[in-house]
Amino acid sequence: MPSRDPRLGIMLMALTMLIFATQDALSRHLAAQSNAISVNWIRFAFFAGVVLVAAIRRPGGLRQTFSTAVPLLQIARGLALITQLSIFVYAFTVLGLAEAHAVFAVYPLIIVVLSAFFLRETVPPARWLAVLAGFCGVLVLLRPGLGVLRPEALLVLCGATIFAVYSVLTRRVARHDRPETNVAYVALIGFLALSAAVPFFWKPVPFADWGWMALLCVLGSLAHGLLIKVYELVEANVVQPLAYLQLAFATAYGVILFGERPDLLTWVGMAILIVSGAWAARSAR
Repeated sequence: MPSRDPRLGIMLMALTMLIFATQDALSRHLAAQSNAISVNWIRFAFFAGVVLVAAIRRPGGLRQTFSTAVPLLQIARGLALITQLSIFVYAFTVLGLAEAHAVFAVYPLIIVVLSAFFLRETVPPARWLAVLAGFCGVLVLLRPGLGVLRPEALLVLCGATIFAVYSVLTRRVARHDRPETNVAYVALIGFLALSAAVPFFWKPVPFADWGWMALLCVLGSLAHGLLIKVYELVEANVVQPLAYLQLAFATAYGVILFGERPDLLTWVGMAILIVSGAWAARSAR
């Protein structure tokens, strides 16, 4: 879509990344009191409810909203996203916000690789060099062979790969379905998948934390709405480098609210990934 107001789009993207980071901080706190499955189930129950109400009020109703040319891909998207979110929220409680986000920051570079092989997109040499540099950043973060490699960090790397798959699938379904259909399937499939799992993992959120839980639900819907608005105002490749603001905001929350102290090599790995990702995004413009 042609850019209409790039400055407003950039400001809204920065605000959206702040909201996503705030969600992550809330999820870290709530999952420590309950668990990732229970927190995400409540969150997606609210999200699915908002989507269903909006679909009913939209012209064409539920039938038009959930009409899709690629139902299997939509289901795969929903399962991929909720799997990644469950991994990520769990990782917050064992690794902390800063380290989990540092490893997760590799996902834009994984998207480049998957886009080349599965979407048959042309990837210029500059972006392949960015992927290679990002791989070096991941090695700095994971530090294999130095006795500090943690299984939880590998789990986050797996989650980043799943999210990259989700992103590639989203590009694919965008060729066939409307944006509101894509959002609706993510909400519904996520809720149904978690509903099947939650009886085995349910742990209630303490009563004192329900205010934070309500805020998390509201922020989740707000962030998705803002992100859709961003892409109405400005092209995606213009604002993609700003996605790394989420890493900066989440790290700040981790340091200020949870007393996390990333070591020097973690900061170095973060910097390499941010530069690599921004370079890859710029070469795609």
